[in-house]
Amino acid sequence: MLAQLPVIPIAPMSYRFHFNSATLRTLFEIALPMVVSQGAFAVMTFTDRYFMSQIDPAHMAAALGGSVATFFSVCFFLGVISYANALVAQYLGAGELDKCPRVVTQGVLMAVLCQPLMMLIALYVVRIFSAMDHDPQVVALESTYYRILMFGAVITLFKACLASYFAGIGRTRVVMVCDVAGLLLNVPLCWAMAFGELGFPAMGISGAGWSTVISSLFSLALFGVFYLARHNREKFHVLASFRVDPAIVRRYLRLGLPSGLELFLNVAAFNLFLLMFQSYGVVHGASAAIVFNWDMLSFVPMIGLNIGLVSLIGRSVGARNMDKANEVITAGFVIGIGYSALLGLIYIVFRFPLVDVFAPPTGDFSEIRLLAAFMMVGLSCYTMADATIQVCGGVLRGAGDTRWVMLTSTALHWIMLVIQYLVIRVWDFGPKASWIVFCILIVAIAAAFLLRLLGGHWRDAEALRQVMAE
Repeated sequence: MLAQLPVIPIAPMSYRFHFNSATLRTLFEIALPMVVSQGAFAVMTFTDRYFMSQIDPAHMAAALGGSVATFFSVCFFLGVISYANALVAQYLGAGELDKCPRVVTQGVLMAVLCQPLMMLIALYVVRIFSAMDHDPQVVALESTYYRILMFGAVITLFKACLASYFAGIGRTRVVMVCDVAGLLLNVPLCWAMAFGELGFPAMGISGAGWSTVISSLFSLALFGVFYLARHNREKFHVLASFRVDPAIVRRYLRLGLPSGLELFLNVAAFNLFLLMFQSYGVVHGASAAIVFNWDMLSFVPMIGLNIGLVSLIGRSVGARNMDKANEVITAGFVIGIGYSALLGLIYIVFRFPLVDVFAPPTGDFSEIRLLAAFMMVGLSCYTMADATIQVCGGVLRGAGDTRWVMLTSTALHWIMLVIQYLVIRVWDFGPKASWIVFCILIVAIAAAFLLRLLGGHWRDAEALRQVMAE
């Protein structure tokens, strides 16, 4: 297989970045629906936490802790299965259309096999809340929310596999339609189930959890309709794809496992940091929830750009077209840096009004307001670093450089966690010092990713031959 692939000439550094308006439009057309899709997820989570904030700060802090713990529990499996985006794009670029749906079949089978392990993980993760010295009231709420979300975890994996397939073939509008439809169901359903409207009993945080599971199942059903539609079935030979393909499984695991492990270790480090930060008290947990809500509305759409980059870079690698890859990289930076710079300005100028959105109807909000506003300054400082990470990470993952991304990113995250342990638990420097350390980490990761992208090892002929090898 390796001997059949042509040698790819390596361009000098000065030729690696080219602006092309047509490529910019293509990336925008692919990425924008994914931005909307990821934004729908952000709004769904944002809305759940907002509804919980209208009950009391403990419910809002519990919604943050429970959702973050859920993502931690599934992120390894999610990271592996979501690599279907790059695999499908690479096969599409190589003209092997019949292999695109076979990737989906392997991903769905892996999701099913992962379910018992996820349930076992849930039994242990639920104990972390009390172990991190959270307020007992928050622990009870977090545990309830977490268990409900984990019940629907396999739905999340199925959705991720199908969404990655459609992103890989460039039909990102399908992903947008399915995810927005889920959002349109979730918002009123969460309101009704949480507060006891439209004939539902007032279920509080349990209502928020069950509304998320029901909405996810609805989105999955829509994905299934699009996947089995006649045009998709005939073009990609979907009906002939329902079988185990050992060659694709090997590529899936070889390239996807580092992505899954990276996501798991990074989320583990972030979760442990967040749980330690919440141990300062309810005020600090609520402040973090407010800031990460606004961070999600800027960061999650950048994930949409990342997905678009993985798709287009994957196609370029499959087609052996590095000139096109250069144009895609340039377009990614134009969109990512421009968007994040604008958001950073908004976050710092309007930090107090943005924090005040989450003020509860009654009670003293002043302490939460001051700390959250301070943290919003840090958020405004690292938005462009976040964008750089997403652009560089999308390129490197699309090109199959997943092992380096895993090693570098996880190393920096865990170094940060050790420093945070010292800052919070040993030296007791306070929440502001802890937040400054967190912001510095984001900038450090961005610098490391940018250096890797500029170094060009990922585009070497031998490296790309290994990526495409079965």
